[in-house]
Amino acid sequence: MNKYIKNSIIKSSIIGILALHFVSCTDKFLDKNPLDQISSPVFWKTQSDADMALAGVYARLHGGLTFNYNQQVLNNILGGDADGSESPLAQGLIEPTSGEISDVYNDCYQGINSCNFFLENIDRVSISDDIKNEYKGEVLFLRALFYFTLTNYYGGVPLYTKMVTIDDAKVKQSTKQDVVAQVISDLDFAIGNLPNTAYSGHAVKGSALFLKAKVLLFNQQWQGAADAANQVIQDGNFSLYNNYKNLFLAVGQDNNPEIIFSVRYLNPDNYSEQDIILGWFGNLNPNQKLVDDFECTDGLPITSSPLYDLNNWKQNRDPRLMYTVRNFNEPGINSAGNVVYFNYTNNSKSGWEAMKGVNLDAVPIDYSTKSEQDWILMRYAEVLLVYAEAKNEVSGPDVSVYNAINTVRARPGINMPPIPIGLTKDQMRVRIMHERRVELANEGGIYDDIRRWKTAETYIPTIIDAGGVRRVFDPAKDYLWPFPQSEIDVNPNLVQNPGYH
Repeated sequence: MNKYIKNSIIKSSIIGILALHFVSCTDKFLDKNPLDQISSPVFWKTQSDADMALAGVYARLHGGLTFNYNQQVLNNILGGDADGSESPLAQGLIEPTSGEISDVYNDCYQGINSCNFFLENIDRVSISDDIKNEYKGEVLFLRALFYFTLTNYYGGVPLYTKMVTIDDAKVKQSTKQDVVAQVISDLDFAIGNLPNTAYSGHAVKGSALFLKAKVLLFNQQWQGAADAANQVIQDGNFSLYNNYKNLFLAVGQDNNPEIIFSVRYLNPDNYSEQDIILGWFGNLNPNQKLVDDFECTDGLPITSSPLYDLNNWKQNRDPRLMYTVRNFNEPGINSAGNVVYFNYTNNSKSGWEAMKGVNLDAVPIDYSTKSEQDWILMRYAEVLLVYAEAKNEVSGPDVSVYNAINTVRARPGINMPPIPIGLTKDQMRVRIMHERRVELANEGGIYDDIRRWKTAETYIPTIIDAGGVRRVFDPAKDYLWPFPQSEIDVNPNLVQNPGYH
């Protein structure tokens, strides 16, 4: 079992201090950094206690590398949308001892441990059942998110729904199907108890519904995925934002109608290094394959559009392209209209740099730069694309499928033309795959997509990174990650995934 769970259980006299980093509570307690640590015997009395405990569970999203730009940078590289010439994992060197392999595993189980501790203690608090069930719904949503993430990387994993002793923790992994069933059960409780409102920092019904849709989609339960996504659409609490660029910047994120769930930041205490990683270190170098996949404004690919100008990459192109990538040698223009010059610490390996989520008002960037862009984990555009994909698999490209994908393309400020009519089911599937790639580019989802579509084994070997290094992908093992060697060493019942030693 995960080391965080072990450490929090072993001090069983009071189970320690929850290992949550509880916060000093205000009306916006999720926006603040944890300040206090409160021991169990004097805790779990009032709603204020419950609020601080809940904030501590949410704070797990900030810890580690899994639920922010760091993991998404890696996923963009592994998914083939960015240069990976310096990434051992991108070159197929995925080993049980790789640090990234342990990071995701530990981050998720640390979160699961916090969720289980909360759920075992919240009934001690003197609050109404309605409020208590709403809090439970938020925590079960988070536990579902952690377990869903684990299944995407490792398949079946050890399943814990309550706090366990060290010996109890040494169990064989459950099947992926059993873990997914628990995820759906958690989400159904959340859906039934969370408010059916817009998102403002706490998970709401729409957050849980969309996560359920995504879980079902990833497990090819098409009808259920379509139904859950359609419920989000019909409830009407979310819509596309009219400024694609600002959707990923702090200036456009408060009360944004498109954001369904995010990891939140707020300067000066709760900040991230997103601008440092993307806009100074330049760790994400999109490749030419991604750039070329953006259409021209007539809706045609660059290989057939008469509007394409080889010497002007921005001219007559899908506007999302210039909000997603930038040429390494080009300056930017900040919100005041001033030209700003990047001071990258490294040259781009591909000639391109990430643009989405980079705050040009922070340029030039240095170690003092504190970013407060929320990292969006779920947004309404993906709801529409999940619905389109699932519904197409159920019944082919009916009117609702066209409407969903064309709504994404017609976002104000983007205004891409509708896709061609008369597509077959297979042709529509290809169009949806394309739309996910360009709409969600640089957000990390590509790695999950090509693995669930089982296209990684044909796509990844076509990529040649800087220095002429060709990617490899072994379908016999690379669709899953290995369990960390540290977990294999302490849990003799854990069976390593196939292909790893």
